[in-house]
Amino acid sequence: MKTISNWIGNWMRYRAAVRELSQLSDRELNDLGIHRAEIDLVARQSLGI
Repeated sequence: MKTISNWIGNWMRYRAAVRELSQLSDRELNDLGIHRAEIDLVARQSLGI
């Protein structure tokens, strides 16, 4: 049961990170050194997935 709850928690944090990064402008992403196409990868890496 703990594994499922961990997976769901990670998925929710991943989706929140993607949502927040997606709302940034291209200029703001560029300031962070992120290209829009890298949002998925950056969100996954931030959670260690």
